[in-house]
Amino acid sequence: MRIIRHTAYARAGLIGNPSDGYGGKTISFTFKNFAAQVVIYPWEQLEILGSAQDKSRFGSLDELVEDVELNGYYGGVRLVKATVKRFAEHCRQMNIPLRGEPFSIRYQTGIPRGVGLSGSSAIVVATLRCLMDYYGVQLPQRVQPSLARAVENDDLGIACGYQDRVVQVYGGLVYMDFSCMEMQDGYACGRYEPLDPALLPPIYLAYDVSASKTSQSVHGPLRTRVQDNEQLRAKILRIADLVPLVRVALETHDREALHQLMNRNFDLRASLYEIRPAHRLMIDTARSVGASAKFAGSGGSIIGTFADEATFDRLRDTLSAVNSNWRVIRPCLADAGPNSESPAAESVR
Repeated sequence: MRIIRHTAYARAGLIGNPSDGYGGKTISFTFKNFAAQVVIYPWEQLEILGSAQDKSRFGSLDELVEDVELNGYYGGVRLVKATVKRFAEHCRQMNIPLRGEPFSIRYQTGIPRGVGLSGSSAIVVATLRCLMDYYGVQLPQRVQPSLARAVENDDLGIACGYQDRVVQVYGGLVYMDFSCMEMQDGYACGRYEPLDPALLPPIYLAYDVSASKTSQSVHGPLRTRVQDNEQLRAKILRIADLVPLVRVALETHDREALHQLMNRNFDLRASLYEIRPAHRLMIDTARSVGASAKFAGSGGSIIGTFADEATFDRLRDTLSAVNSNWRVIRPCLADAGPNSESPAAESVR
């Protein structure tokens, strides 16, 4: 029995978010500290297995309420199911034959939920990689992120942009331009360019383990407001304009410019909608010790640069002193390209 595993890593937006959903630009990176993994293998019937996020048995009413607040009414099974459906439909449209052999597919994830580290899209991307490998189908790399976005945005009605799926498909550090979208295989695709991860200075990531806010609760209302507001659209474009400047700062090793531009990204974003007090406090606390700070995604986690080890130590100690639920890590950048392996069948069941 052939067992296929694929992994997709957590994502942090270095600069430009949330302009990716509005024809903007971003630079993001994937990191190995947190990941989602999907496993697929031949089976008697097509079977989608859940993980701990999909439980339907609870010890008490309070436990059920807590689980819904953290994971919503659905875990990752709907993401896997919608990805399988979207993949099958796309292959039919492209006249790509798929053999009829059924399979069993399951997922697990260690990406903290609700802190803007792209846990949902990681499940979708890892599932898509498994399906391509299982059926021997290689979709164009440029198309894969847009197909993955359609799973959430179109099939499940979860408002989302492109950057998470792009950087998780490409891996590493990626420059993305969504101002010049082109159609390919039925999907709108931007211009994506991998960058050398060695260009990054020391980066920290802090996140709130008690957060449980989904990106849809941020992007949905924002998308509605931006559609009819020229002033908000102008601010989105100003965020996108920071991206080429950050690329220059990276390539010239100008850490001070990068520091200021990352702070500017958050300040512009804060003018788009109301920032939760706990998230604002996290930003302000990080900046108080001399680090730069901006959202890594939709809220609940922040990233920034720091000058030296003493600054990082102060950052870690100060954040944990302000809130015991805040964690500070150094992201370990993931390599470019998909992560996969085919272990022995005995390791699955």
